This record gives sequence, C-alpha cells and structure tokens, in this order.
Amino acid sequence: MTSRTTAATSRTTAARAHHDPAVRGFASDNSAGAHPEVLAALAVANGGHQIAYGQDEYTDHLQRVMHSHFGPTAEAFPVFNGTGANVVALQSMTDRWGAVICAESAHINVDEGGAPERVGGLKLLTVPTPDGKLTPELVDRQAWGYDDEHRAMPQVVSITQNTELGTVYTPAEIRALCEHAHERGMKVHLDGARISNAAAFLDVPMRTFTNTVGVDVLSYGGTKNGAIFGEAVVVIDPDAVRAMKRLRKLSMQLSSKMRFVSVQLEALLAGDLWLRNARHSNAMAQRLADGVRAVDGVEILHPVQANAVFARLPREASLRLQQRFRFYFWDEAAGDVRWMCAFDTTEDDVDAFVQAVKEEMAR
Repeated sequence: MTSRTTAATSRTTAARAHHDPAVRGFASDNSAGAHPEVLAALAVANGGHQIAYGQDEYTDHLQRVMHSHFGPTAEAFPVFNGTGANVVALQSMTDRWGAVICAESAHINVDEGGAPERVGGLKLLTVPTPDGKLTPELVDRQAWGYDDEHRAMPQVVSITQNTELGTVYTPAEIRALCEHAHERGMKVHLDGARISNAAAFLDVPMRTFTNTVGVDVLSYGGTKNGAIFGEAVVVIDPDAVRAMKRLRKLSMQLSSKMRFVSVQLEALLAGDLWLRNARHSNAMAQRLADGVRAVDGVEILHPVQANAVFARLPREASLRLQQRFRFYFWDEAAGDVRWMCAFDTTEDDVDAFVQAVKEEMAR
C-alpha cells in the first residue's frame, strides 16, 4: 500500500455521521438519501480514467437506455439538477422573444427563483388551474398575440407530470395538449421531476405519455427517486431544440465527470429500480392518506395519485406536529400542508406519523 493510498484511506475513515439515520420526515422526497443500488453503481463507475464532459462510456450507454424508454430519437443531456434541466430545455425551445405557457402552480413559476426568466431569458405566461393540470382551453387563455410585437410570443407549453399538486395527467390528456399546441405552432415540454411516480400510478411505460403522444422535450428527474444528484434533458424531437450542448455549458450544467451523473440514471432506468422506488413511495402516500382520512378535522385537498398528500388541518396542530416530524406548509394562512413520501419511507414511519396526527388533533 502506497503512502498516498494510506493517506486517502485515513481521510475516508475519519468521516463520521452528523445525523441520526433513524429520523425520518415528510418534508420532501429530496430529503431521502441515495438508494443502495445507485451507490453501488457509483462505485462501479469510479475505477480508472474516462474522458470528461460526457464523452465517457457511461453517458454513451445511457443513450441506449433512454431509447428503450423514450424512443429511438431520444437523446439525453445529463445535468446537475431539475432547475438546470428546465432552464436548459426551455432555452433550447424558445427564441429570445419567446414565452412559455404553464400552470400558475408550476415549479418553473413558483419554485425556481425566477431562473427560467432571469437565466433563461424567456417569459412565463401562467394560467390558474384547480388541480395543477393544463387543458387545451386553459392554454388558449394565453395562446394569442403571435404577431403582436408588444407581447412575448407563446412558443412552448410546459406541463408537469405528475403535477405540483400531486395529480397525474392521463395519456389522453397529454395527447390532447400536444395536438392543440402543435396545431398552433407551439412545442411541448414536460417537467418530469416525478415522472416515475406518474408512470407507477398509471401503470404504464413512460413512453405512453411522452414520445407516443407528442411530447417534444422532457426534463427527466432522478434525484427525487433515489439518485444523489442528476437529472437529464431528454430531447425526443431533435427539431424542437437548438444548441443544446452550448446552452447546457452556458447555463453551468455541463459536468466534467459526467459519468457519475449518467451511471446513476442508468442504475435507475436500465432495470426496474425507477419503478420499484416510485411504486413504493406512492403506496406509502396512499397509506398515509388512508390513515389521516379517519382523523376528525383533517381534510385531504387533492386526489392522492403519486407520493404527495395535501391536507388541511388547524394551523396550531400542524405547528405542534412539526416539532415531531419535519414537513412544510403549502399555504400557512389556510392551514394547508404537504406531506411527501420517499423511496425509503417505511410503513412504520407512516403509522408513527398518523398516530402523531391523531394525538395532536385530539389536544
């Protein structure tokens, strides 16, 4: 063993846990760690040298994996995070004078710090929706003024699957949106931060509501489903984008050691890990919803179709509950909260939380 190896080993073993791994919460599926199969994949990719900036064997193989899910024209551009994926994707689909129609509740509108507009340089045209889902009729509220130089030109319709309110588009609903958008000369982007959860709920392959029904570009999410970091812009229609590689670099989303992003996505998608994880987190959300429905004074706000439960209960009860389990208010004034389940949420976690809800509501 060389002195260099000895020193590296010493530094590695000096690391220690700074948290209690037994503590779970319901704040976000981002709070979960990495799935063991993803960690194992990182170790596999770690040996030796590989060409940097996406010219490695793992990124090359990822393309074939993506073809199996999203068709033979699909090309994956791995990036660091979901906001980066959305910004790069929407930049590549719009002109400098272009606009993107989205739901008012869309992540790109309320949770990305203005990045699509400030970094992407595009305009968001939002539409209020009761359940987070756009329809052709709702799109038409903003799909106008194409020849008006005083108005940003609608060029893209962006939807989220599943939505920020935990609801899921059917393949027929997405097909209708794609046909409607394409008839008006617009393209369709799908924010798939939780696309695996949507596929698990619908019990269909992801292609059924993406390339098969006309989606042009999607942001594929891995972090919320067991990866450490790493998403991908998946271009289904090459004619829908321009300068993807340059925009990825310009947006600071080009990883030098890209093999470590790509191999995580391969670990999820080459087999059925993506689906196993999503089915489990969905099932835990259903268990949670079923448990709290029986508690007097707790109202479930939206259909529980993925791994999120939106509920309303007295604010004071939620504040006490937050001292026991971490979660976020969705609308603190109304008493609305969001409870998220992850791939590693257990039945015992859910049952303990339901019991805590019962106790706090009884006080």
